[in-house]
Amino acid sequence: MKAAQGTDRTTDEAEIRAIIEDYGEGLRNKDADRCVSHYADDVVQFDLAPPLENRGKETARQNLAEWFKTFDGPIGVEITGLKILAGTDAAFAYCMNHISGTSKQGQKNDHWVRVTIGFQRTEGKWLVDHEHVSVPFYMDGSFRAALDLTP
Repeated sequence: MKAAQGTDRTTDEAEIRAIIEDYGEGLRNKDADRCVSHYADDVVQFDLAPPLENRGKETARQNLAEWFKTFDGPIGVEITGLKILAGTDAAFAYCMNHISGTSKQGQKNDHWVRVTIGFQRTEGKWLVDHEHVSVPFYMDGSFRAALDLTP
């Protein structure tokens, strides 16, 4: 991808990295508004929870707010292996996120998810246009989520 005229790839990548880090802080602080502040209004998400597809910034905010309510105490978030490729008006990033915490029922939550994020430059600002979060599943007929895997 070619860098946008008047910008350089290093600046674009730094801006995108800052967005992803800010999202992580939003998760840690259970702040849904902060998490979606970098989303396009018509963001499309392929998330862990049903349905197969979510559309819209407000839907994303509501889903996060509901998820946050399932945690007792803080949410741990570790973003690793972040790679960013920025072009003129589009960019993508991918990473592994380690999510940890305790549910309201006292169950420990400790797993890794795969994240791919698509960005679009809108009026000179990078916005998340697409987000895909997933976990692999065991293809042994059980279809169990493979939450025990680590990078």
